[in-house]
Amino acid sequence: RDSSLSILLLFLAACSQQDLTLIPGPIPGKAEVQGERTRITSPNTLQHPDDFVWGASVIQGDDGKYHMLYSTWDTGPDNDVFSNAWVLYSVINYAVSDYPDHGFETVATVLRGRMHEGDSLAWDAQAVHNPHIKRFNGTYYLYYIGNRDPGPVKEGTPGWALNKRNRCQQSQYTGVIAFEKFEDLLSGNFTRPQEPLLKPRTRVRDDPANTLSPSPDGTRALPDNLIIVNPSVVRRPADGKYLLYFKGNLYEKGWRGAHGLAIGDTPEGPFIARDEFVFDIRNEDGTIASAEDPFVWYSRGHKCFYALIKDFSGKITGSEPGLAVLRSEDGLDWKIPENGTVAIRKEITFTNGNTIPVKNLERPQLLLDARDNPLVLYAACSIEPVGNKRDGSTFNVHIPLK
Repeated sequence: RDSSLSILLLFLAACSQQDLTLIPGPIPGKAEVQGERTRITSPNTLQHPDDFVWGASVIQGDDGKYHMLYSTWDTGPDNDVFSNAWVLYSVINYAVSDYPDHGFETVATVLRGRMHEGDSLAWDAQAVHNPHIKRFNGTYYLYYIGNRDPGPVKEGTPGWALNKRNRCQQSQYTGVIAFEKFEDLLSGNFTRPQEPLLKPRTRVRDDPANTLSPSPDGTRALPDNLIIVNPSVVRRPADGKYLLYFKGNLYEKGWRGAHGLAIGDTPEGPFIARDEFVFDIRNEDGTIASAEDPFVWYSRGHKCFYALIKDFSGKITGSEPGLAVLRSEDGLDWKIPENGTVAIRKEITFTNGNTIPVKNLERPQLLLDARDNPLVLYAACSIEPVGNKRDGSTFNVHIPLK
């Protein structure tokens, strides 16, 4: 009996060390061609006919309902194209459902640029984006990014060639709002941060005309270079510290997204950024493989950290651009899992057996079960290339996971 028990314990221990594999399930609905666009009809999507819908983050409340925060902004022939409009006009809406993967109904806009309150100088005056909802010690924390327009500068000085969109883009930082219940969020019963959680320590780009407040020549770009966006926050069980992962921008033979980590004692900081890059997978030429939109969590079942991240090139997935999984024992040093990294391909499968490829499947956020296994993937989606769209045909898709 003792021998059998030992074998069983060894087997269970071995199983617990196996890397996580994400298997996307099908969603009900269908895709139909309407003019020049393909439209999806499904209860597992959130979309507005007259607005762009993008990243969404969901958490289950004490009421058993599923609470969603998502980015959205106006569209139409008189408005700017997607690639400009999200930087200038994005707001954060709140939706709720009785189900984790379908049936979300929009309730209200809960956060917008502070210029709408008469404060055009606030760090988040222009637009708010990238919602990431977490709960620690009974309090909800809405992490988000904001930006402002610092205004044009004198011709010939650093940044003079930037238009308003790009001035705002280079002013993007991360903040957090704390609240006790969603009724408080809806009623505005919260305090907006007067300062972001972090500010970039370096502003390195080999193009002074297109760089706001550049660092001195010879400065080495740190992970928090130019911007601090795509926040993902997790508590580290080993010491109770809070880990804030973020994306900065590098310009090595062109743009690429690179990532850093800041550590704090509380969910609201203060956070101290580290000098080392994370999710540091390298190309053959030594440059960092471009990625963005990390969602990081700690798995108690696997006793390690995982990150689901958008891979631009296929270097991290090992095959094609898509959503990739990385693994870390301590939250600092990240590796490609031994069983490979391809997690989610850029496609949607329906319960009728049809599969449709999509051009954009990004800004992944996960809903976890009681053992920290992913239940649902929420991803921003566009069937056609998104950059020049004006028609609002983007949506958030909610994909059940096995």
